[in-house]
Amino acid sequence: MPEALIERVARWAREIPDAPAYTFVDYLGDGSRETLTWARADLKARALAVRLREVAGPGDRVAILAPQGLPYVVAMLGALYAGIVAVPLFAPDLPGHAERLTRAYSDAEPVAVLTTTAALPGVRAFAAGVPVIAVDTVSDLLADEWEPVAIEPGELAYLQYTSGSTRAPAGVEITHGNLEANAAQLWKLFRAKPRTSVAALWLPLFHDMGLVATIALPMVGGNQVAFMDPVAFVMHPVRWLRLLSEFDDVYTGGPNFAFEYTAARVGAADKEGLDLSGVRVMLNGAEPVRPGTVEAFNAAFGGCGLRPEAHTPAYGLAEATVFVSAMGPDEAVVATDFDRDALRDGRAVPGGGSSGALTTLVACGRPSGQRVRVVGSGGQELPDGRVGEIWVQGPNVARAYWRDPLRTAEVFGATLDGADGAWLRTGDLGVVYGGLLYVTGRIKDLIIVDGRNHYPQDIEVTVQEAHRAVRRDHVAAFSLPGEETERLVVVAERSRGGASADPAEVAARVRAAVRKFHDLSVHDFVLTGTGAVPRTTSGKIARRACLRAYLEGALV
Repeated sequence: MPEALIERVARWAREIPDAPAYTFVDYLGDGSRETLTWARADLKARALAVRLREVAGPGDRVAILAPQGLPYVVAMLGALYAGIVAVPLFAPDLPGHAERLTRAYSDAEPVAVLTTTAALPGVRAFAAGVPVIAVDTVSDLLADEWEPVAIEPGELAYLQYTSGSTRAPAGVEITHGNLEANAAQLWKLFRAKPRTSVAALWLPLFHDMGLVATIALPMVGGNQVAFMDPVAFVMHPVRWLRLLSEFDDVYTGGPNFAFEYTAARVGAADKEGLDLSGVRVMLNGAEPVRPGTVEAFNAAFGGCGLRPEAHTPAYGLAEATVFVSAMGPDEAVVATDFDRDALRDGRAVPGGGSSGALTTLVACGRPSGQRVRVVGSGGQELPDGRVGEIWVQGPNVARAYWRDPLRTAEVFGATLDGADGAWLRTGDLGVVYGGLLYVTGRIKDLIIVDGRNHYPQDIEVTVQEAHRAVRRDHVAAFSLPGEETERLVVVAERSRGGASADPAEVAARVRAAVRKFHDLSVHDFVLTGTGAVPRTTSGKIARRACLRAYLEGALV
């Protein structure tokens, strides 16, 4: 039987035992670094697997409620070694996501919990009634008792809970075969060199992109990953760039907001000594890629040796493990101006049309090792240039939603005229133009007023440009049912520079801009304080959650 991805940890432990595998930089502490070599990673995974089998059996779930760090990596590896289903979550003290944690934890019904000594008190209070194991206290001596088991590709590896941008978190069933396939697809995209290329990341390990890129990807070729806590990045984003500067052959990734945030927050003094010439790929995914962000980031760090071609727009989702499509290595970013009115009608027409209104979209490249189709509402494949739902088929596509057969059949069981097998319905709208995939928005986020489709992200950009008091990338546009048609509501956070602005003036400017550029009336505009507009764990605007908060009167 072919070697499973998780079994490669043991292979690297034999072949390159002293080579670094996982390095954690503790910027929130004393700035120290701790590294697991491949030999130590294998040793600790075996020891934890033995301990886990004392409290759980095949098919049981074990939740990981730990902070970012090497124990989290060991927790994931140990569960995969043991053939127990991991549920990568986060410690209860992570602010802003308590409801998501409670719902995901309850849905998974874990029989045990993995954490760290530091997080133990809070985790025990949260997970009362199930065994809690502090990973950093498990004796390495237990590794000698490990007896390997064969890992089948179809076996469930872990439950990846979605970030819930449009609905409640759902557990996506990722098999060992799914994880291996998607890690190999990403590794090929990065053109990573075995035992040479390095990843430098800050993405949360409980998120699909962070988990696959940080934990799984290094297993493919015996590579090293250096990573930090997401909070450390948010506090000082230059830390990410300094980490990248340490390596001659390095790849990384993040959501669009991270690139915009970094370009805005890293000043001239911070750039001294940065050398980004070794960055091969900077994957930009997890949310819509904005051309202005790409331009600003490249302009900000081109003087530090960053190649513009390193910026790599991509598309993916948890239901496909994480990765679906991307521009190729060393390809320039492609941004295309489409006629906004035509796009709303389902056609990709370059140029401004009769109204002159434009929507600029960044291409997310081509699929790698999988098939992608754009499909109409009747289940038929659409030709290039027509907007429809993005469907995906490939070995990386997950098998189901945990304990939700009806939704599983709807999302994972789609059939396409003239094509064999089941397809994944992503819920995302897109179009193929010039051989490249463009993502236009989420089906459930569409705002339909008087029979016309409007993409919320277009409205949000207009709103943030309407007045300096509106905080960039912290705007949510959504609709409410009305007597005759849907009504548009916009919620925006107030920027620091606009603290003294008159709310009435801001509202008037916003309403005028939306009327001018979208021919829409704003039913209600709410200017809120910092942090009021909810985001998912991957940084996306959580419009459905914002709608709930609006209806409950919870926006302040």
